Amino acid sequence: MTVYFIGAGPGAADLITVRGARTLAACRVCLYAGSLVPRELLDACPPDARLVDTAQLDLDQITAELLRAHEEGHDVARLHSGDPAVFSAVAEQMRRLDAAGVPYEVVPGVPAFAAAAASLKRELTVPTVGQTVILTRVANRATAMPEGEDLATLGRSGALIVLHLAAKYVDRVVAELLPHYGADCPAAVVAYASRPDELIIRGTLDEIAGKTKEAGVLRTAVIMVGRTLGAEQFRDSHLYSPERERHVC
Repeated sequence: MTVYFIGAGPGAADLITVRGARTLAACRVCLYAGSLVPRELLDACPPDARLVDTAQLDLDQITAELLRAHEEGHDVARLHSGDPAVFSAVAEQMRRLDAAGVPYEVVPGVPAFAAAAASLKRELTVPTVGQTVILTRVANRATAMPEGEDLATLGRSGALIVLHLAAKYVDRVVAELLPHYGADCPAAVVAYASRPDELIIRGTLDEIAGKTKEAGVLRTAVIMVGRTLGAEQFRDSHLYSPERERHVC
């Protein structure tokens, strides 16, 4: 028996990977975050699969479900929104499985920031403008940020910053980034990326907070701040340059 941590994608049911869909269809047990994972994905589960909504479960209860499936000899699809690599809380689950000797695999998915960039029709790394993307969040009543990873420190890089779980704190985000990025820096908020109710908010750093609050966006959104969001005049990349030496085998 194996637990498969599957990235369900950012919201649209058809953005799960082929591998993720095939794995889901083969598992007799499926644990999913009911508030984040599209219900249509559950239609891919076997008709007799046991479905467990983890929205109201704590880590101990989730672990108990995984161990129960292990004892019964059933593979488990553990559906997480986006990609398991970032802000998914899979590390603590894998640690529990390691301690219990339960095998697991990770199936990557489309992360929310990639879906947001697609909706904005923007490449986040643009030649001569910006080649670095920082994925982060802000500290709140939940998990504190490690020392040196506060926005004021990260903002000194001038790199494109993508903030998850931060729409509710957009005023603080703007206040901490303004000294480093300037009032005219392009910014965007994408809520429910890839879903039918997707909402895109564009503006400059000094106006994005007001627009976000006016739209009533509080959660399920990413905030992006950086010059690549508005880049128009930039040098073509070396990748496809006619001056690049190409060898024909």
